[in-house]
Amino acid sequence: MHLKPEEQALLDGESGPAAQKAMQILATLGRIYGAERMIPVSSVQIAGVSYDNLGEAGLTWLAEMAAGGGQAQVFTTLNPAGMDVDNYAVLGIPEEFAEKQRRVLAAFEAMGVVTTCSCTPYLFGNLPRFGDHIAWAESSAVCFSNSVMGARTNREGGPSALAAALIGRTPAYGYHLDENRRPTLHFRVEARLVETADFGAMGKAIGDRLQATSGARVPFITGVEEASLENLKSLCASVATFGGVALFHLPGITPEASAYRPPTEEVRLSQADLEAAKAELTSAEPEEIDFISLGCPHLTLAEIQRIAQALAGKQVCREFWITASRPVKGMADRMGYTAIIEAAGAKFATDTCCVVAPIKGRFKALATDSAKACYYAMAKNGFKTLLLPSDEILDLCIQP
Repeated sequence: MHLKPEEQALLDGESGPAAQKAMQILATLGRIYGAERMIPVSSVQIAGVSYDNLGEAGLTWLAEMAAGGGQAQVFTTLNPAGMDVDNYAVLGIPEEFAEKQRRVLAAFEAMGVVTTCSCTPYLFGNLPRFGDHIAWAESSAVCFSNSVMGARTNREGGPSALAAALIGRTPAYGYHLDENRRPTLHFRVEARLVETADFGAMGKAIGDRLQATSGARVPFITGVEEASLENLKSLCASVATFGGVALFHLPGITPEASAYRPPTEEVRLSQADLEAAKAELTSAEPEEIDFISLGCPHLTLAEIQRIAQALAGKQVCREFWITASRPVKGMADRMGYTAIIEAAGAKFATDTCCVVAPIKGRFKALATDSAKACYYAMAKNGFKTLLLPSDEILDLCIQP
């Protein structure tokens, strides 16, 4: 891989140990994946923020990078942390964990990273343009940025994303290159898609099929006439979770789809396939539910508005988390939605979510409209799950 003089200087340690370590990480990645050069990035999103995932070893490494003079060179935000930094006690997060999580965020802040922790950075300012090269890490955000916005990123690990932030570059391989953005398999959808949960189930069905195939995973999806921001957010989360997909094309909806014809190899997705995917994500009966969470990925303001309208003057009867980025919750505060939701007994969990919070053992069965949340509830926390449309979730949690 060819390095420019200024890049070689970084590798030689002329800008300090943190920048040198960052360049070592990226140069190694570039060699592994056959990159010929480095390219500038316009923004970064870092995963591996929750202390529940990082542990003490990860925290020590972050502290060393901060102490070594690491400074973000481009606009950089964080994935959800393990707790709401302001409201963690109300959500049942112990002080011992909170102290460690605060140290993680302090290390990032010392490096000039914006410590707004969310899987939907595109909702509050980390919004790349079409064709921008970026270095993002969270799987649903990577899929959204590549597919819906037409930006270009691989799915970075936590260390490589931080490294890209500290030097403002990433190796030119994978989805940064035109040839790797071509669709590889045609999915013809013959099912009815209405709710975000339907799009999540479709993502699981597509992801499961792709897991059984070899080669690149860039689906070309036809049969979907329209999709809202919330629908696409749900699809991106599930198809990334179940199929490792970082990019798909939806004709008439995503910006690069018109550049391609459908691949010759075709898979049909029927209503029965959609219902089967939903059934595989459901193991709990309604009466078993002791935890409800909406906001995986983090909610839009419109979704919070609908929740507030449904809960106005009512009371919830189960532990109910509303997860969103802090900037979006700030808008909900100003609109009065937060007061309505909290008066009903539901709890906002900003900066975090049910996937990365340390909640294993606290609950037995989760109800959600998110296919991704179902996967992690089962795989990470051992919960039973119930996948339902958001309206039915709200009906389930309201006291009769």
